[in-house]
Parts: sequence; C-alpha cells; structure tokens
Amino acid sequence: MKTAAMLEQRQAQWKELEQLCDSLGSVSRDPQTGAQAVARFAALYRSACADLALADAYQLPPGTVAYLHRLVGRAHNRLYRSKPFAPRTWVDLFFRDAPQRIFADPCVRFAAIIFFGLFSLSLYLAHQAEAFPDYAQGILGDTMIESMETMYEEPPRGDVGQYTMGTSFYISHNTGIGLRCFAFGILLVPCVFTLASNAVILGAVFGYMSRPDVASGDHFLEFVTAHGPFELTAIALSAAAGLRLGLGLFATGGLSRYDSLRKNALRAVPLIVAASLLFVLAAFTEGFISPSRLPYAIKAGWAIGSSGLITFYFVVLGFPRSGEINDAA
Repeated sequence: MKTAAMLEQRQAQWKELEQLCDSLGSVSRDPQTGAQAVARFAALYRSACADLALADAYQLPPGTVAYLHRLVGRAHNRLYRSKPFAPRTWVDLFFRDAPQRIFADPCVRFAAIIFFGLFSLSLYLAHQAEAFPDYAQGILGDTMIESMETMYEEPPRGDVGQYTMGTSFYISHNTGIGLRCFAFGILLVPCVFTLASNAVILGAVFGYMSRPDVASGDHFLEFVTAHGPFELTAIALSAAAGLRLGLGLFATGGLSRYDSLRKNALRAVPLIVAASLLFVLAAFTEGFISPSRLPYAIKAGWAIGSSGLITFYFVVLGFPRSGEINDAA
C-alpha cells in the first residue's frame, strides 16, 4: 500500500509530463526556455518509467498501469522522435555550410597549393623541350612516353559499349587515386608525398603531350580536356580530407587522440563527400564525353563550365559572409 500511495502522490508529475508532451515543441523555440523544458521533460520521463515498473511489479489497478504505459510511450516518442525532412535545412547544409567549411579549411588550401603548384611547374618544365630537354623523360621514362604516344595516335572515337566500360574503369581508377591520398593522410608525410608525386607525374604528362612536336598531342588534349577540372580537384580534396584526419591524430589541441580524431573526422566529411561527387562526375565525363565524337569546342566548353561551377561552389559560395565564423582552423 505504501507503493500505491506513493504513486498516487506522483500524479502531479504525470500531469506535468502530459503538459510538456503537448507544449515541448513550442517552448523549444526560445533557446533558454527550451533547454530548461527539455531537461525537466527528461527527468519526468525517467521518473514515469520508474513508476511504471513499480506499478507492474506491485500489480496496481489495470487502469493505472495502462495510463502509465500510454504516458511513457507518448513521452518516449516525443523525446526520441526523428526530425522531419526540412528542404531548407538541406539547402543550407549543401550550399552554405559545406562550401564555407571547405573554403576555410587550411588543409584544403595546403593541398591545393601543393598539388596545383607542382602540377603547373611540372607541366611548364615538361613543355619547355629546349630549356629542359631531359625533364619529361626523367619523370615519365621512355616506356611510358612511347605508350602514351601510341595510345593517342588515333583520335578518340569510342562506341556506347566502350563508354560504359570506360566509365566503370575510370570510377575504379580515379577512386583508387583518391583513396590512396586519403588513406595516407593519417600519417601526413606519405599523403604529401603521394599528392606531390601525382602532381609532378600528371603535370609532366600534360606538358610533354602538349608539345608542338608531339604528333599525338592534339588527340591527347581532345581526350583529357573535358574531365580534367573534376578529376584534378577531386584528387586535391581527397588529400585534404586525409590531412585533416592526420592533424586530428597528431595535433590534438589538448583533447585525447580519440576525441581529436573524431572531431576532425566530422570536419573531413564535407571534403570526402565533395571529392566523391567530383570523382563520379570526372568518371562519367571521361567515359562518355571525352572519347566521344563531339567537336573539341564542346569539350572545351564543358571544361570551362565545370571549372566555373567548381569555382562558384568552393570559392563564391565558400567565401565567408559578414557575421559568420568558420571553425575549420
């Protein structure tokens, strides 16, 4: 009977819990009031669960037990309900938060400077045959150069079946490059080495094949122009995501290594998603547009448009607005 009397005294708290079930959504609009209400709601919910256990154990009247079952079930659904789909929230996430976090991340800037800086330098050195006659051969080797010249002797003219097979191959190949850059990022130095070596090799390939005296150079440029912006940017972002994890492991900022790695892993998510999307776009472009019979002007226009799209998303949308603070540092 003492238990029954105690449960009778708790009816005021049950009524309060019912009221909070009705009003929790409206009071949470005020951050301070909402936080207090949620804390009180959670405490009442735990008490109601305990009351239900006592009511079942001491076989109280079925009406009381049924009432507590309904109350606890309602409070549970209210406390752990899933958030409704909000299109505006997703728009803000993809077109405001993500690009600004990527733009403000120093790992992205470092990876972009290393990759595109070495790529441009290597391209220039390989293209200047008179000033640096042995550079391309020293980086690529005679076997690779002969293979590229043979590969692009004929203009790219693939059929639909070849396009589909090419897309599958390029998704696997491009993703493999990105995964190596990302996986080595946890150790920092191997990631930088992999990124730099890919930049030097790719730059040497572009520089050598763009020489006026290379007969198959026009066919090479016709093939690589369309997908180049997507692919090169994706490689740099993959390395930046890996470097972000590496910094979390070694530069903990006073946190434990686990907590620091977890925090930086969350920061790396926008980089990983962006790199994955760019690799897929590069693969489909490389599989369907690059080897097609489309005029070179269309392929060049596609490259210019994709470069503009990349710049708009990562730079224009990513540039910090007044009153907004990025925490990617």
